[in-house]
Amino acid sequence: MKIPFLEIDKVNKLYEPQLTNAVTDVLRSSNIVLGENVRQFEENFAKYCGVKHCVGVGSGLDALLITFSAYKQLGVFKDEDEILVPANTYFATVLGITKNNLVPVFVEPNELTFNINPELIEEKITHRTKAILVVHLYGQVVEMNKIRGIAEKYNLKIIEDGAQAHGSEYQGKKVGNLGDACAFSFYPTKNLGAIGEAGAITTNDDNLVEIIRTLRNYGKDNNGDVIYDGFNSRLDEIQAAILNIKLKYLDLNNERRTRIAKRYFTEIKNPKINLPKNSGDKSHNWHLFVIKTEKRNELQSFLSDNGIQTIIHYSVLPTKMHIFEKYIDDDFLITESIQNQVLSLPLNIAMTENEIDFVIEKINEF
Repeated sequence: MKIPFLEIDKVNKLYEPQLTNAVTDVLRSSNIVLGENVRQFEENFAKYCGVKHCVGVGSGLDALLITFSAYKQLGVFKDEDEILVPANTYFATVLGITKNNLVPVFVEPNELTFNINPELIEEKITHRTKAILVVHLYGQVVEMNKIRGIAEKYNLKIIEDGAQAHGSEYQGKKVGNLGDACAFSFYPTKNLGAIGEAGAITTNDDNLVEIIRTLRNYGKDNNGDVIYDGFNSRLDEIQAAILNIKLKYLDLNNERRTRIAKRYFTEIKNPKINLPKNSGDKSHNWHLFVIKTEKRNELQSFLSDNGIQTIIHYSVLPTKMHIFEKYIDDDFLITESIQNQVLSLPLNIAMTENEIDFVIEKINEF
């Protein structure tokens, strides 16, 4: 049996007739930039997240870049201000900070959740600290009550990176409505995935959203005057049409992912395997099912030999990348220990029960 980590074509095939009709409608429309599909998706996704505003942009990275740029235009941030960010994250998270001439200050993760550890944040705060960028890694929500307490104490903004956490909840509120602003990616592999690049920003801040809307469209105001150094980053009409369809099934698909995760939790019995933290609620959408084992490379080879593809997220940490080395003034032993042991197992809505059985069987054989 061959089990790829993810076959996007099989996922999209579940919606193929609807997607085909949606794309055809866009092709027949004369309004193909910031048109009705984008407007509808922004309205629908804002309602889904429980926020006042959603702005569609070109990618998840653009969502971060524009958010930080908007805060600089508001005068909330200025060059060389510090932004606290988890050391255990994808490097694009950090690029959102550095490309705005802001300084990333890395914080170690909690060893159980892999997310930023609130207990280690305060020791990193200085007079230049202006925000905490939280990443709901692998789809699991950060401990937001503790983060909010710190942010209120030091008057810091909270910016969410929700790229992997579509639909995840914390105490009844969805990701996208847990901070001052949230950046989403709709890259095709995400729980809510387009068929190309796409992203969005959610916020309840009326002043911030006006600047974000202007920045995504070159920084141009309604009179055609360029008032900000902006971006060409508008959510595409075709991607918006596709996302409008897939959004209808997001909760149902997250439930399917949760059922697969529960099978892994219940049936993987190998003592060499450390399973991820399982809260049993909606705080994890199981974008990724990430195990830890000291025999990671051996396990990956064994599974590959049996036709099961796994992935190491992320093979190179931001704290080990040349581009960020000038910001590194500490050791990140917890992050590195996690990174040396993690392995992502196949988990997606197109998996069959036989495929899930086979993954469990082979892991237990190892």
